[in-house]
Amino acid sequence: MRQIMAEEMLKKSTFKSPFVAEMKKILRLHHLHSVCESAHCPNIGDCFKKRTATFLILGNSCTRNCRFCNIIHNENIPLPDPDEPENLAKAVKDLGLLYTVITSVTRDDLPDCGAAHFAETVRKVKELSPETLVEVLTPDFLGIKENLDIVADSPIDVFNHNVETIPSLYSKVRPQADYKRSLDVLCYMKRKGFITKSGIMLGVGENIDEVHALMRDLRDVGCDIMTIGQYFRPSLQHIPVEKDYTQAEFDELRDYGLEIGFKEVYSGRFVRSSFNAKEIHQNMIERNIGISK
Repeated sequence: MRQIMAEEMLKKSTFKSPFVAEMKKILRLHHLHSVCESAHCPNIGDCFKKRTATFLILGNSCTRNCRFCNIIHNENIPLPDPDEPENLAKAVKDLGLLYTVITSVTRDDLPDCGAAHFAETVRKVKELSPETLVEVLTPDFLGIKENLDIVADSPIDVFNHNVETIPSLYSKVRPQADYKRSLDVLCYMKRKGFITKSGIMLGVGENIDEVHALMRDLRDVGCDIMTIGQYFRPSLQHIPVEKDYTQAEFDELRDYGLEIGFKEVYSGRFVRSSFNAKEIHQNMIERNIGISK
């Protein structure tokens, strides 16, 4: 099953499409990284074809070593590029993006965990493209409120932070993270008045009852949007896939999420936390859901 899934992901991703080559050229021109490339996201072809990308800031290697993630782990990462906020803003403007997602590696090595760099990047995007909506997909900043305040003081439109999996699997899947801390981060930013969003992956050893409990935890901290996708094993060095979920099971979870109060639930095999972020936001607007900063 795992080999079939790997082949399916490769076929879906269309890494060799002309759209991917063109977008990579633009990213290289501005000395930028996309999480689409670094994490080997299966949707890279779809997103690049739509002229959308999730930008990866603060480098392309991470101080943490989550067992599911394909981003390189490194304890000695260079300081952030001071030109990155301006370069990213220029790329957004050049591409004419109306909605952009900015994410990062985790930088526990920095005094503010990279919060000021995040905030400056958002400000630069808004300066050059004031009509562009900006979603940030952040690490937990060690749960330090002062770091979260720095990000909250920037003009973001959606705050996204993934819990990734059920709490009992954290020691196996995210040994350097903390489930309660992630919930506290989402709760804190919701109290600041932001639209909040979180995502998980399925297939690492959870069961449906545990997923339902996680979804209720997210609603208890006011989370507005949830994304649910299938875990694909990037390599033999990563944790194995325990279960391949059917679309019917993803649909059931979407229905359950809407029943318990999520404003939007995007659930499917190839769903990732930033995939179709613009469309999810637009769906909320069209449904006249009144949640805003």
